[in-house]
Amino acid sequence: MNELYAEHPVMFKNNPVGFIVALLLVPVFGAGLIILLSWHIYNKSSTLKINENEISYEKGILSKERAVVNMGSVRTTKIKQTFFNRIFGVGTIEIYTSGDTPEIIAPGFPDPIKVSDIIKSRQSGVKS
Repeated sequence: MNELYAEHPVMFKNNPVGFIVALLLVPVFGAGLIILLSWHIYNKSSTLKINENEISYEKGILSKERAVVNMGSVRTTKIKQTFFNRIFGVGTIEIYTSGDTPEIIAPGFPDPIKVSDIIKSRQSGVKS
């Protein structure tokens, strides 16, 4: 299947203040290094993928959680961005199929507007 989007959350762009604080803590007993390493592992263990027919979000290091949503069943996509998120082009992506609870909540991903546009374009292709 052809992947239209496949990304991990980003570190610096998602939380620039936390990243800078972690860098400043590196000389303090290496605490910043431990924070940055665990943050990096957490980000690399989360993946949002969109292909022609479905959206999948997987997260977890030792135990995994995976949600797969059929493109045709997506009712709403919601993008949440703080002021700094908008400046750096990242945000939280929420995908709803039915009801008031999102099936997928993916925080800290780059190009959230692109994700929403991909889903909208694929929905128009599925319904035609």
